[in-house]
Amino acid sequence: MKNSVATQSFPKLVSVFASLLLLFHLVLAADYVPTEKILLNCGEKSDQSDNDNRKWTPDVGSKFLTGTEKSVTSPAASQDPAVPEVPYMTARVFHSNFTYSFPVVSGRKFVRLYFYANSYDGQNATNALFSVTSGSYTLLKNFSAAQTSEALNYAFVIKEYSINVNGDHLNLTFSPSSTPSNAYAFVNGIEVLSMPDLYSNSDGVPIVSQQAPLTIDNATALENVYRLNVGGSDISPSGDTGLFRSWYDDQPYLFGAGFGVSAAADPNVTIDYGTMATYTAPVSVYTTARSMGPNAPINDNYNLTWLFSIDSGFSYLVRLHFCEFTDNITKINQRVFNIFINNQTAELGFDVIAAAEQVDVPVYRDYVVVVPGSNSQQDLWLALHPNETDKPQYYDAILNGVEIFKINDLNNNLAGTNPIPGLKQDIVDPSLALPSHSGRTKNQTAIIAGGVSGGVILLLVIGFCVVGAARRRRQGKDSSTSDGPSGWLPLSLYGNSHSAGSAKTNTTGSYASSLPSNLCRHFSFAEIKAATKNFDEALVLGVGGFGKVYKGEIDGGTTKVAIKRGNPLSEQGVHEFQTEIEMLSKLRHRHLV
Repeated sequence: MKNSVATQSFPKLVSVFASLLLLFHLVLAADYVPTEKILLNCGEKSDQSDNDNRKWTPDVGSKFLTGTEKSVTSPAASQDPAVPEVPYMTARVFHSNFTYSFPVVSGRKFVRLYFYANSYDGQNATNALFSVTSGSYTLLKNFSAAQTSEALNYAFVIKEYSINVNGDHLNLTFSPSSTPSNAYAFVNGIEVLSMPDLYSNSDGVPIVSQQAPLTIDNATALENVYRLNVGGSDISPSGDTGLFRSWYDDQPYLFGAGFGVSAAADPNVTIDYGTMATYTAPVSVYTTARSMGPNAPINDNYNLTWLFSIDSGFSYLVRLHFCEFTDNITKINQRVFNIFINNQTAELGFDVIAAAEQVDVPVYRDYVVVVPGSNSQQDLWLALHPNETDKPQYYDAILNGVEIFKINDLNNNLAGTNPIPGLKQDIVDPSLALPSHSGRTKNQTAIIAGGVSGGVILLLVIGFCVVGAARRRRQGKDSSTSDGPSGWLPLSLYGNSHSAGSAKTNTTGSYASSLPSNLCRHFSFAEIKAATKNFDEALVLGVGGFGKVYKGEIDGGTTKVAIKRGNPLSEQGVHEFQTEIEMLSKLRHRHLV
């Protein structure tokens, strides 16, 4: 009798178990549904919808305003064609401390602040200088939206933070600076969104080149500074996973002549998130990627590199997203590579298939990098290179997405300095510049190859003049995306060379038509020494496999270049260096002249 009951119950148990598994899978597969979603259109009197069809509520008469503090509302005096109407055409202006108070449940929140530098209430935009705090955290200090917009050529600015709230209210206090005497604060829009705990790690995140990890917990506040869809196009907030994040094309941040190969998954590929929540990143992040390309000898002689301008004096959380979706990479040890951050080893021998345990399954890796210094901008380098030690089938590397977050310092500060107009805000050095993303600035780009007698010292110059620009897109839009926060992209570094298509791979940059050698400009060793101030160590930008890379100036200082000096004692020989020079000298590309 007992056996009979057990036999009858077993199918029911199996059915219940299967239902629970299905429910678990559906929960993982669904987009995140925020329990709190506040979109406050500051200075506005009626409900309005933005370009992503998100509804913004007015702050005039809002319960989020405190009753005792004074402020005024004002429309913007003018509208830049690149600026959406919502939420940027109205603002609330403060001449003294002012606090918004949002009733929330405890937990982690996304806080996004929207700014459009313009004249409000007859005030000069340059006098808007203020700080923003939330509880014990300083989000902005002496912030100038006008100076930031001018220096970086932003149409508008969005600041995104991840803050844990312990109580039942999230407060945001805007405080005009003490100088100048007529300084004021303003804000165009405020977004508060409940979020899952995506970035905390009680076990600690490894710190690059250090032994002890860094714990990211409820006391940690983060500011997102970059979020890239590597190898793909922009993803607007409505295309995210319920968290309304903006993901941007990575091409503006690629460094050097080796742009690699962008790839898109076949339409029949289904991304399986496994135990990872799907709101970690959109499917479109994991179905596009950038790799180094099919040429192993070339790949062995360069790094696939991205550069980012960041504030010094902080630690940064770097999250890298990976997914192998191509037909030819299905097994362990087919594509193995090393990960370097700021010229330091973050991880050796990373194998996406080994980490994910199968194809079409995404994984991510978190690293913390410490950037010393104070009150200045520095460059954060991210580089991938094939791992030769494991002897993989393909000498290649791949990346699908990048997120970079500033971590609050010991004083709970996240505020950096305002960028300085007139200094080229770029990935290498404030004195170097690149073509603007919108194509409005046409600075010269140069690639120079030269040799020195004796065959001991070889020089390769690859110069890129750049101008930092956020996505103003005054002359057209990507039809595949909304015309949402196009001005937020933090510092565009190269011209917009993205080419969308349905083909599985699109080659950009590295593999190009040849250029006759007689069109290359040649330099004497004396000219190279003059350009680098006799190879001044203060001008070293980095160290590669062949030797050091120096910042230099030619043509009377009108053209900024990078000069690679071959070292005969380096791990890679003179012959390989000569091969690199010859290969790059023959390239013909929109960024190589």
